Amino acid sequence: MLLPNFSEFPLEAGTDEAGRGCLSGPVTAAAVILPDDFKSELLTDSKQLSEKQRQYLRPYIEDKAISFKVVHLSPDIIDEVNILNASILAMQQCVLALTPKPQYLIVDGNRFKPCGDIPYSTIIKGDSKYLNIAAASVLAKTYRDDFMEKIHHEFPMYNWRKNKGYPTIQHRNAIREFGPTVYHRKSFRLLPEQLKLKF
Repeated sequence: MLLPNFSEFPLEAGTDEAGRGCLSGPVTAAAVILPDDFKSELLTDSKQLSEKQRQYLRPYIEDKAISFKVVHLSPDIIDEVNILNASILAMQQCVLALTPKPQYLIVDGNRFKPCGDIPYSTIIKGDSKYLNIAAASVLAKTYRDDFMEKIHHEFPMYNWRKNKGYPTIQHRNAIREFGPTVYHRKSFRLLPEQLKLKF
């Protein structure tokens, strides 16, 4: 059973991101403030849920939340600042866009940077412990999946509809055959082998 809040503050936000380990597409973050009386038997870490369960939960979370925000950061930004900093930046942007302003913040994982003057705690596996982080994980995952579904139609050969940009064998084979796209992260190792010059 997930816990409602980590802190004593009524306006506590949870934040999480999706797409950190992908070769293509944005890193997507979400932040959510839930009311004290929020209840869901189904809600847990988005990775433990089926796609159908996540799609069912998303409008429920959005309807019940006091406030929520979702942000995509592009591969260009990921390449510029690195994936860890881009993940943190996306989460910070979400939190700063929440109205009302959260009194406390809990972050999935173990790395974060101060977000204005909002006190925070990082919680490893927080998305399987606290409702607000789990809610953020569902929003981040579903919004990112929708984005990958949309760009799949531009470049169907990479099958992003199915792999969502993760490094599957099929995705790597498509990169090998067709090369990277504008949606690929150039700073990532897109192919396992280093390309050798032919003499």
